[in-house]
Amino acid sequence: MQGAFVLTAASFVAKLLSAIYRVPYQNFVGDEGFYVYQQVYPIYGIAMTLALSGLPQFISKYVAEQKEPKEQRRALKELFPLISSFGLILWALCFFSARPLSIWMGDEQLAPLLRVVSFTFVIMPFLAITRGEFQGKLLMIPTAVSQVVEQLLRVGVIISAAWSFKQFGWDVYHTGTIAMSGALVGGVVAVFVLRYYRQTILGTNIAYTLPTLDAKTRALGKRLALEGGLMTAYSGLLILFQLTDSFTVKKALVEFGLSEHGAKLAKGVYDRGQPLVQLGLVVALALSSSFLPVLTRYLANRDRRLFVKTSQIFLRLTCAIGAAASVGLALLLPYVNYGLFKDYKGNAPLVLFVFAIFLMALVQAYQSIAQSQNKYRRSLQAAGVGLIVKGVTTFPLTRQFGTIGASLSTLLGLAAALILLHYACEQETRNYYRQQHFAGKLFICLAGMIIVLLCYYGSISILFGMVQSRGFALLAAVFGVLIGGSAFLILAIRLRLLTIREWLMLPFGSKLLRIHWKRR
Repeated sequence: MQGAFVLTAASFVAKLLSAIYRVPYQNFVGDEGFYVYQQVYPIYGIAMTLALSGLPQFISKYVAEQKEPKEQRRALKELFPLISSFGLILWALCFFSARPLSIWMGDEQLAPLLRVVSFTFVIMPFLAITRGEFQGKLLMIPTAVSQVVEQLLRVGVIISAAWSFKQFGWDVYHTGTIAMSGALVGGVVAVFVLRYYRQTILGTNIAYTLPTLDAKTRALGKRLALEGGLMTAYSGLLILFQLTDSFTVKKALVEFGLSEHGAKLAKGVYDRGQPLVQLGLVVALALSSSFLPVLTRYLANRDRRLFVKTSQIFLRLTCAIGAAASVGLALLLPYVNYGLFKDYKGNAPLVLFVFAIFLMALVQAYQSIAQSQNKYRRSLQAAGVGLIVKGVTTFPLTRQFGTIGASLSTLLGLAAALILLHYACEQETRNYYRQQHFAGKLFICLAGMIIVLLCYYGSISILFGMVQSRGFALLAAVFGVLIGGSAFLILAIRLRLLTIREWLMLPFGSKLLRIHWKRR
């Protein structure tokens, strides 16, 4: 649990940095510059998902299965050539196919950015192996420190590139190339941080050997592809959805009737939704990281009753938080959009897009439950079906409805994955929403929050008209969060949406209950 807390705290900081830097970057380089960066960002996102969660989780599990230190070193010696070969293959595909990939994305000028970001796949094996080894030995501090250091340096380079765009008049593609190099700077420094920890704590180095093709290596490679691939799909489903958008949305917007330049601007506006969803998912990520070890412990102790009960609590908390975050943000989005990004462009597609918070939070919750049971195949199928639905629907919906269609395709893909995961779960667990009339109470709480926020929105419109100040818009959004959140919490406590035990599991839950009881 301490290890889970350390990794959750580091992930929170890293995701916060990853979401926040996009706002000043867009403010400096505009929607076209933001489009350029976001087109290539999913490639980096995949590399870092492999290096931070997908492969280290599998490696840590494989290392933990070996009881003796000598066996653990042998396990790493077997894994490193497989993972390094995989990284080199991905680098070669991305580097040497940069021009065809950029043409497929509908913008040949993206090729230099793709070549720069391809080198993150070269660094990935060193990060994944070392982090996986430390986590397999329950040493989480090195992973956490390297993750935060990596993000700080990357964000520093990105903001510097955006500032240079304004200061020296760089074009958006050159700025994007320099910004993408921040991934390399952060990754290389993270490698040295992990190497320092390795020599200080373990006093050993990784054994670099060439891969072999014997039966044992092939079996290990198959397991790596299945379990490592599934964990990557867990962590990087939205990244894969973004990659689909990179190859389809801009071209579909041209078919929709926009000019080449207009399509780039519209895609940049649509990409504003990514940092908003990332921030909304931070709490869901924290819940997943906290509940996973608890669920695994109950399963190991063969305590099915507690496992089912805890799974239901996990799903109810995730559902309530995800629904409140999505509905509240959708209602306040015009103020958030203007306050962060300087205008009201793209309000309609962004309002739809933020409901990905609710769907993705539940997807992650179901995946965590399946992961604790070592059930991989059905979860991998659900992720695959979601990607197929997203891939098949994005181009036609965007061509027909513009960026609104792109948002709809994301929701359809996530909904397809969620439905499959829901019905793959045991019936007793998936009936969480029927217990104590949870679904009906949640609907009333959301309805009450909607009414309060609509009254708040109307009052501001009557008193001040259309908001034209970014500072006032941000202030209105912050007060809206406080008012809407308070309305939801008061109704949730009054209606007993959650049990006392469930409230106590939430951050500041005990304080909220004490305040309510004092008022009673």
